[in-house]
Amino acid sequence: MEAELLITENREASPAAAEVISRPHTLEDTGLDHFFVADLLLKHLNLVSNQTLQQLSRHLQLPGAVLEPLINLLRQEAKVESRGADLSGSGLRYALTDRGRASALDALSRDGYCGPAPVPLVDYEALVRRQSVSKCVVTEEDIHRLFRHTVVEESLLAQLGPAVHSGRAMFIYGPAGSGKSYISRQLVRLLAGPVYIPYSILVGDTVISLFDPEFHHPVHGEEQDPVHLTNGHDPRYVLCHRPEVMTGGELTLDMLDLKFDELRKQYQAPIQLKASNGMLLIDDLGRQRVSHVDLLNRWIVPMEEKRDFLNLRAGQHFAVPFDMLLIFSTNLNPLDLADEAFLRRIGHKIGFKTLEPEPYLRLWQQTCQEMEIEDNPEVTRFMMAELYPSQDNNLLPCHPRDLLGLVRDYCRYRGVPPRLSEESIRWAWKNYFVHMDNVG
Repeated sequence: MEAELLITENREASPAAAEVISRPHTLEDTGLDHFFVADLLLKHLNLVSNQTLQQLSRHLQLPGAVLEPLINLLRQEAKVESRGADLSGSGLRYALTDRGRASALDALSRDGYCGPAPVPLVDYEALVRRQSVSKCVVTEEDIHRLFRHTVVEESLLAQLGPAVHSGRAMFIYGPAGSGKSYISRQLVRLLAGPVYIPYSILVGDTVISLFDPEFHHPVHGEEQDPVHLTNGHDPRYVLCHRPEVMTGGELTLDMLDLKFDELRKQYQAPIQLKASNGMLLIDDLGRQRVSHVDLLNRWIVPMEEKRDFLNLRAGQHFAVPFDMLLIFSTNLNPLDLADEAFLRRIGHKIGFKTLEPEPYLRLWQQTCQEMEIEDNPEVTRFMMAELYPSQDNNLLPCHPRDLLGLVRDYCRYRGVPPRLSEESIRWAWKNYFVHMDNVG
């Protein structure tokens, strides 16, 4: 609940960012040339014929004042023709002529992108700088408010808060089940937002799709009329919550490069570009199919120079901003994964550990309440005194939810209300932990 409160506290993007993406009134304001936008218009009419100016404006996310002169030019070139008004009375409908269809197919053969108009790379770079995570101010009060309903050691919060405030990369390590992934995923809520995300960016004559609904979640109430509204922000951008991108053992090096769809002839941005102005969490570091040395080396230049380098198929090499809260998380020994030279480049190294009995019991009781399981102090004392010594007294934050979940499963199977008993906790313990002495 607190995470959601932090998200909704500030619905307004920074004034500096809003200035960069003010609504365009002319083609020149968009930073795009008329040849590119004309080709994009032809692609859209090839995809769906008989569109009105209002429909084209919504599909291209460009105001009617920008598109209307181009449509008139295409009509003069005999590539577009008007079909008269539709029954709704929303204006003339436009369709391709044979000549226009040939031009559209030629444009699609060069670049298959057919979506909202992109923004030039130089405009995107300026926007990312103004929305930088390094400009987010995180206070001690902020991090305590975020985790006030979570059992977290005070010493850990004292490390996490300054790390997020710095905007620098952090290396989180500790045993499996110590809460690294859960805590890390909450940290993006500390970044003031929201931010503007373009649908796509233009590099030379090549469009790279950027907006991804899996990671980019729009702020509600931001819809505009792209035809008639004369102010507001550029509709080629979407006001979103700060992106949160997480990847784990499935991460490969090619996921960090531009992805080209041979069939559709379209480029898709890599995950780190989709995480711009937000958070990128690389979980389970060292468990990837690719060498962890190669994976870590891939980040050295971006972390130092705050920019990443990508390549188009034609060989064009270009730089993009590298601005995000970058978190490496592992349950392996960091010194077995990275040398000291790499670790020096990481701003913050934060170790997670097992819990002490007192915070563990608080977490246990809290989880009992959340799962509506009747607690039994005698059974809890039995677990702490008799069962945990067999596991070297490793009290991990994941245990309460996992063990109590098994207790609930057992009680449901037996047809009794979910409650703690010595019988149910013994059953849960036996099913949760591996006991090699019972094998063979």
